[in-house]
Amino acid sequence: MSDIAAMSFEDAMKALEDLVRQLESGNVELEKSIALYERGAALKAHCEKKLNEAEEKVQKITLAAGQPVGTTPAEGL
Repeated sequence: MSDIAAMSFEDAMKALEDLVRQLESGNVELEKSIALYERGAALKAHCEKKLNEAEEKVQKITLAAGQPVGTTPAEGL
């Protein structure tokens, strides 16, 4: 699952959507369903992390007279 860490948000979302379609089809064996579910949980966590990072960056944009003038680094980045 180390490949997930290198995925962009968009790639991870597409992979998660594909995975959900497979599970919803009902044509997946139990053991494979479990593995897909575990990968889906990892993809979901990765997407949440990426969204949180983006939100922090947006919150750190500094404004002057309503216009963005720069950013300040978010803690931990």
